Amino acid sequence: MNDTAGPSEPVTTVLQSAMRGLACKCPRCGQGKLYAGFLTLAPSCDRCGLDYAFIDTGDGPAIFIIMLAGAIVVGCALVVEVKYQPPYWLHAVLWLPLILATTLLPLRAMKSLLISLQFHHKAAPGRLVDRAK
Repeated sequence: MNDTAGPSEPVTTVLQSAMRGLACKCPRCGQGKLYAGFLTLAPSCDRCGLDYAFIDTGDGPAIFIIMLAGAIVVGCALVVEVKYQPPYWLHAVLWLPLILATTLLPLRAMKSLLISLQFHHKAAPGRLVDRAK
């Protein structure tokens, strides 16, 4: 059980936090909106008032999406090339929309998932600890 949670903050499971993230909702209350734009974060939750200044996902969401989309698109392109050997213009017509769909559509959900898991695990920047010699 999580001993650091106060009385106003109920203990949530990793699954609950992940579902809040995939729904693009506030990682604390699960009700407020996380985004003000497509990938622009709101300054704070409109329901519980959680300040989103702690959020720093960096390039994590983009890297996950690039790896997954790359595997899907390259695998499909190789199968089509080996089996049918279409001209290059047909490859462009086939794979450019798939690249856009597999990168842009899940990016928002992946970013909010990482934000929610960062909040759940209380992730913070690393700090040096002074140790007695």
